[in-house]
Amino acid sequence: MASVQSKPALWNKITKFLREVRGEMRKVSWPNRKELVTYTIVVLVTVVIVAVFTGVVDVIVTAILNLLSQLGG
Repeated sequence: MASVQSKPALWNKITKFLREVRGEMRKVSWPNRKELVTYTIVVLVTVVIVAVFTGVVDVIVTAILNLLSQLGG
């Protein structure tokens, strides 16, 4: 019997949560189109820079390890 009574309470909690989420989402300051494009470009450029840096470091470390393995034996 306890589970039957807890279902409406759970449903009330869920609907209250969703109403509060909707209220908070209305308070959010959404970026305009120009800001969105600028932020997207910044993110993409940053990702490319980090990917290139990681690739260069990987090539250098691989070359060093190959050199050490050839010297060692």
